[in-house]
Amino acid sequence: MGLLNLFKKKDLESPPPPPPKPVDDGEDLSVYGHMRVEVTTKDGQMLFVAKLMYPRQHTAELHQYSEAEIPLLESCSEAEPLPVHIRGYHDRLRKAVYMEGFISPLPKHIWQVIYLNVVRLGNDRAFFRLDTDLEAIATTFGPNGGERPCRLLNISVGGARICSEHQYYTGDKFLLKVKLLEDREPSIMFCQVLRVIEPKEGPVQYGCQFLELNETDQDRITENIFAAQRKSRQTSQQGPKRDSR
Repeated sequence: MGLLNLFKKKDLESPPPPPPKPVDDGEDLSVYGHMRVEVTTKDGQMLFVAKLMYPRQHTAELHQYSEAEIPLLESCSEAEPLPVHIRGYHDRLRKAVYMEGFISPLPKHIWQVIYLNVVRLGNDRAFFRLDTDLEAIATTFGPNGGERPCRLLNISVGGARICSEHQYYTGDKFLLKVKLLEDREPSIMFCQVLRVIEPKEGPVQYGCQFLELNETDQDRITENIFAAQRKSRQTSQQGPKRDSR
């Protein structure tokens, strides 16, 4: 079902949808400005990934990332706002943020949000971590530096876990290069080892944090994580392919 079909003609005699009851009506929503978010319908249908801009008094704008292709309505006045779920991760608060609101399209891939409400904050950072098993390259510098293969086990906006036959120590730094999606350019992150994990079997694992990431790098990583999660959900919903022979 296309996004345009989600919006219905507004009955001129019908009142606007009632706003959700806020968790804290006095909450300052401006702290969530510039947060990277995923927007879905109430039944879980993925719409787009965006940046939450100018949140205040239960209104905001969603600036859609250019990679996502979502058609916009030609006439905003004839469209009934669509109720949506909005989820993101706030880096400074280190909290998962779950919101609700009603969106309407504006020009230039921007969406207006009304009745914006924070439903809850959570510590479930794992929800914004992508489990993987991908080939990667770790590049160290100095006399014993060079490129060494490793595997990316998971990745979040703030860091990653890798496993490697090469021995690293807490505090070691390296460039991590990995292709999260086949149809996108590889991501390159400057990492520092925070902890060393020695499983009972298999190579040693290393928990790493990203260093010196600018906002563009964070946006790209977040969008790739959301895109990979979305692809994984679509694959699981389709189920295994049947042999047509």
